[in-house]
Amino acid sequence: MSGRGGIDACDAWDLVRSLSARRPPAHFPLTLIARCGTHLTIEADGTWTADGAVGAQAREILDLYLPLCTEPEGYVIAQFGQSLDGRIATESGASRYITGPDDLLHLHRLRALADAVIVGAGTAIADNPALTVRNTDGANPVRVIIDTNARTPDDLGVFHDGAATTLLLHADDHPRSPPGDAECIPVPRNDEGLPPQGILAQLAARGLRRVLVEGGGITISRFLSAQLIDRLHVTITPMIIGSGRPAFSLPAIDTLDQALRPAWRRFDLGEDILFDLDMRA
Repeated sequence: MSGRGGIDACDAWDLVRSLSARRPPAHFPLTLIARCGTHLTIEADGTWTADGAVGAQAREILDLYLPLCTEPEGYVIAQFGQSLDGRIATESGASRYITGPDDLLHLHRLRALADAVIVGAGTAIADNPALTVRNTDGANPVRVIIDTNARTPDDLGVFHDGAATTLLLHADDHPRSPPGDAECIPVPRNDEGLPPQGILAQLAARGLRRVLVEGGGITISRFLSAQLIDRLHVTITPMIIGSGRPAFSLPAIDTLDQALRPAWRRFDLGEDILFDLDMRA
């Protein structure tokens, strides 16, 4: 129940969802009223003030997610969890679960705020993910599978479960019949596969402008190389795998002054640490 002492975690998530549902966002500053009666005033950059008490967990929820809900043109956010040595999976592809339950909740919250969630064919084949919202309140996003060479099997769950719309994007020189309930969308390829710009253009044409790129590492790296990631969420867990699949696969640089140094914020997710990186800063 909402505490009489102020905004709790449940109240905070309800407020985030309320703001996210406004399309386009309202004029700012905007005041929302929590179930406990506390007034929350939100600025255009997602910062906020309250006229009552706000619990510690509620404060982190508001700080982390409100800036996503005030972006008038949408956003592209990428998210993954990695070990201390920068691995997102073992050599065989095992990745469940590198990070803990708090990070899984965070992932489901990002899905609930997104219009569409993207994974590559490798992730879809290895994990057969549902890509739905289960650990929190919120609607399922449109599910997008990037399958350049039309190699995903027809029996993947996302093609048949009816839980959400599923789009299968493939190269226009590799046609395929729609598997199950999925819609197939041909996209012109480039030397590396389907260009991220072309993928986002297809989604924007369908009104899908809040995009979560969930995996895998190669897919996220291609969006990052194309400078199309607005925010990057990297969760680090206190684990050393020692070998396996790297988080990033980016072009080589010669000196550290060429490294990406985004503005960042830190949040604790149980035993894990989340870095919220603003790739536009």
